[in-house]
Amino acid sequence: MKTDISEKYASNPQVKEAESIIRSCVHCGFCNATCPTYQELHDERDGPRGRIYMIKKMLEGGAVSENTRVHLDRCLTCRSCETTCPSGVKYGRLLDITRGLLEREMPRPKIAAFKRWLIRAILPSPVLFSSLLICGRVVRPLLPAALKRKVPLRQPYSPARIETHKRTMLLLESCGQSNTTPATNAAATRVLSALGISLVSAQKAGCCGAVDYHLGAHAKGLRRMRHNIDAWWPEVENGCEAIVVTASGCGPMVQDYGHLLQDDPFYAAKATQVSALAKDLSEVVLDEDLSALNIKAPKEKIALHIPCTLQHGMGLPDTVKTIFQQAGFILAKTKESHLCCGSAGTYSLLEPALSKRLLVRKVGALTADNPDKIATANIGCQLHIQSGCQTPVHHWIDLLDQAISDT
Repeated sequence: MKTDISEKYASNPQVKEAESIIRSCVHCGFCNATCPTYQELHDERDGPRGRIYMIKKMLEGGAVSENTRVHLDRCLTCRSCETTCPSGVKYGRLLDITRGLLEREMPRPKIAAFKRWLIRAILPSPVLFSSLLICGRVVRPLLPAALKRKVPLRQPYSPARIETHKRTMLLLESCGQSNTTPATNAAATRVLSALGISLVSAQKAGCCGAVDYHLGAHAKGLRRMRHNIDAWWPEVENGCEAIVVTASGCGPMVQDYGHLLQDDPFYAAKATQVSALAKDLSEVVLDEDLSALNIKAPKEKIALHIPCTLQHGMGLPDTVKTIFQQAGFILAKTKESHLCCGSAGTYSLLEPALSKRLLVRKVGALTADNPDKIATANIGCQLHIQSGCQTPVHHWIDLLDQAISDT
């Protein structure tokens, strides 16, 4: 695409990056074929190509209306279009830049702004989130069925015993996962320990920054990134092999620290090193000798859900599948594996109607072969799919840990 960026934005380095991304688009429209919102709404403005045109118009000084924001807000940022695009358009980055500009230049109505602020205040805060979760569980029996399914029950689990091995990796706790499904990090710790790896936590680390950054609060998101780098740095200097992400929703953001902080004179080098160390749990497990685990695969049929953040954001569509195949799990057939389930971070809270449509479609695709269980790699997807599905939904590491514990 040809561009003629407005003088208003000419000196903005992020806009220069956005212009480069826009220019890489060749209008082919392949992206629409794999865009969940376009597939549901069949509106050019609700597909990547149409949104890129709207962003281009905005950066060239054209009028931007609330309707423009509606179509940009409907994007899940699943990045399925990036996997499909033959030109390598970095659409997710383009949307992040644009959303940040819009939040500053066209403030939202007070109620909408407050809702987003509330989400950004609660989700990354262990204290606020856990308190709200406890309250939700207390009143859960009184809630309508639709709301009741959205409040996860308390998950009994056995805390993992931290064993000392020569090899050490850092654990990214994940805000929601550590509160709603604490068994997952415990399972990851046990499995890696069985592989000779100590998985340790940095107590002062917090949210990866994705919630703030993807909602346009870039400055707050960058502060969270710097905070985590400071918290992790002692272990990085001590030679930890990796920063292990057990909730794939956090992975692409941590891997992007180096790019997002490249102009920070104090953090650029550290951020680049942190990004290089960030790995999804499935990458780590797959690199090891699984025969050391003595796995006894269950007879149950498992449907695999590969989150968008894992297959499109981190480019790892097959790692979990390969692990399960090597472990001898029986895998159910699924459909439309490239399409988002509708969770998409905070999307199910901000766009509930469209999110529900995508959920129904995804549940149908996952359960077509009548699986006994569904396995995923992201806490947001896990809770979202479970809210619309009778089939139990687990993190894949929980099932692998169970297969080891049962031997």
